[in-house]
Amino acid sequence: MSAPAQSPLAIVDAEPLPRQEEVLTDAALAFVAELHRLFTPRRDELLSRRAERRAEIARTSTLDFLPETAAIRADDSWKVAPAPDALNDRRVEITGPTDRKMTINALNSGAKVWLADFEDASAPTWENVVLGQLNLTDAYERRIDFTDDRSGKSYSLKDAGELATVVMRPRGWHLDERHLQFEGQPVPGALVDFGLYFFHNAKRLIELGKGPYFYLPKTESYLEARLWNDIFVFAQDYVGIPQGTVRATVLIETITAAYEMEEILYELRDHASGLNAGRWDYLFSIVKNFRDGGSKFVLPDRNLVTMTAPFMRAYTELLVRTCHKRGAHAIGGMAAFIPSRKDAEVNKVAFEKVKNDKDREAGDGFDGSWVAHPDLVPIAMKSFDAVLGEKPNQKDRLREDVKVAPGDLIAIDSLDAKPTYDGLVNAVQVGIRYIEAWLRGLGAVAIFNLMEDAATAEISRSQIWQWINAGVVFENGQTATADLAREVAAGELAAIRAEIGEEAFEAGKWQQAHDLLLQVSLDADYADFLTLPAYEQLR
Repeated sequence: MSAPAQSPLAIVDAEPLPRQEEVLTDAALAFVAELHRLFTPRRDELLSRRAERRAEIARTSTLDFLPETAAIRADDSWKVAPAPDALNDRRVEITGPTDRKMTINALNSGAKVWLADFEDASAPTWENVVLGQLNLTDAYERRIDFTDDRSGKSYSLKDAGELATVVMRPRGWHLDERHLQFEGQPVPGALVDFGLYFFHNAKRLIELGKGPYFYLPKTESYLEARLWNDIFVFAQDYVGIPQGTVRATVLIETITAAYEMEEILYELRDHASGLNAGRWDYLFSIVKNFRDGGSKFVLPDRNLVTMTAPFMRAYTELLVRTCHKRGAHAIGGMAAFIPSRKDAEVNKVAFEKVKNDKDREAGDGFDGSWVAHPDLVPIAMKSFDAVLGEKPNQKDRLREDVKVAPGDLIAIDSLDAKPTYDGLVNAVQVGIRYIEAWLRGLGAVAIFNLMEDAATAEISRSQIWQWINAGVVFENGQTATADLAREVAAGELAAIRAEIGEEAFEAGKWQQAHDLLLQVSLDADYADFLTLPAYEQLR
């Protein structure tokens, strides 16, 4: 067999990385180039369609189930493909970035699934993009053992039968990869992440008794799911594996997708595995889409919007009903608590909250749920074991009692809670601290005993923006204004400087993070994604 032709992709403005030649092979880059050539034009059209949809919501301040797809919803005959054995039991899933240590710890965690994240839990530096791919391949080939130079601690994989199944999450459609370009234009990050992973690992995973499984983020419509399905069909033919080998779980983390859940499963039906309920991005999407809708769409503090809020119950229960009607897995939300090594009382209270949350999800009919830390795996496992027993899932619970009207999903004012001054302070604190870490290349960050990712920063800056533009008056009598946000941010920056010391402060990216948070929180033009201006500053 002759060597593949030189890829038409150019690697731009990127320092060479150790072993990058194992990832950025001519054959792999040629595959990514084909994905780009065939599918980026449709990606671009769908991004334009998002803007048109958003303008329509601004005009009407409402959403409804789509009349043009009513026949798909009414047809009870279709189901998604049966789950492969490796994805049939998903009762606990752990999430995290693909650095070397996390790769080993997640695979060893005792969770059934690891969401190996190139999206919100990973800042897309070139190093993270390329070496994250390398770490996954090394894990599949069992050559990932290492010793931490600083701690001296050794990390190694357990026996194959004890490892979590990997479900990889590429970047969302809106993000480009500036370091890989075709004729001077960047390739979509989603195609880079998917393409490199699929090309190198699809056949290897089949040999391991698993397969190329994916989480699809930030999906806004069934047409975006159709694009992914066409990519899967092309990719499977390209590398020569059977159609239907790929499995995809779609995150229902945008308000528009919540109205198209059945259609999304239908488009992916030969490759669909399930749907997931993602809280922070979902709330961010509500603010983004209904920011012109007046006071009835103003969210209270993010920590007051629990999954028991009426509009969140409508969303999650509709998700369970939809999935089980179509034979798909319904995966619940994130338990983001990070256990404290110093405060047993904090842990006790938090563990009880996690237990109650997972008990509720299992009781509602979810087939599994997410955790951010290995210490939470046993807690979530116990909640689902109590309901599932020896069964791998509860897809037989059809939840035909659930009735959700279109207005139920956007009944934000059904929640008896208001924005508070402390909520503003928390949004500023978390926003600055997260963005600073992201600009240093960290996407999963422990802040105030919670594991935060980019979705956290999105809801934080969105709430600041929304409260200012709605003229919210807090309980202390102060009005949300740009000047108040600047005052709180200046105070937080001074507090951080005092907390960590001058040297550490200057070595970090604190001023840059402060400025970027205020930029996306105060600009009259609401930025669609914080990560777009942030990526321009990521070096």
